[in-house]
Amino acid sequence: MEIEVTDENFEQEVIKKSEITPVLVDFWAEWCGPCKVLKPVLEKIAAEYNGKFILAKAETDKCEKESENYGVMSIPAVKLFKGGKVIDEFVGAQPEAKIKEWLGQKL
Repeated sequence: MEIEVTDENFEQEVIKKSEITPVLVDFWAEWCGPCKVLKPVLEKIAAEYNGKFILAKAETDKCEKESENYGVMSIPAVKLFKGGKVIDEFVGAQPEAKIKEWLGQKL
C-alpha cells in the first residue's frame, strides 16, 4: 500500500497508522535524481512485503513543516515510524538488498 502525505494529513496517515502498521516515509522531491532512483526500489519492496508496512511518499515541497519537524536535511530521507515514533532512518538511495536487510531488523 502506498499513500501520498502532506503537512495536512501527516498526523493521520503516518503517526496514527503507525500505531497499527509500520509506516515507511520517503521524503523526496521532483528535482532530486537519487529520489527517482530510490522510488521504484521502495515501491517494489512494499509490493513484496504485501502489507507488512505502509509506504508513504512525502514530497518535501508539500510537506515542509513535517520535513522540518523530522530534521530532513538532505533527500531522499527514509524514516520508519512505529508506534507513532521514528524508530530508524537512512539517507540517500540504497540498494534493494540493503533496504530489505534494514527492514528485516525493524519489522
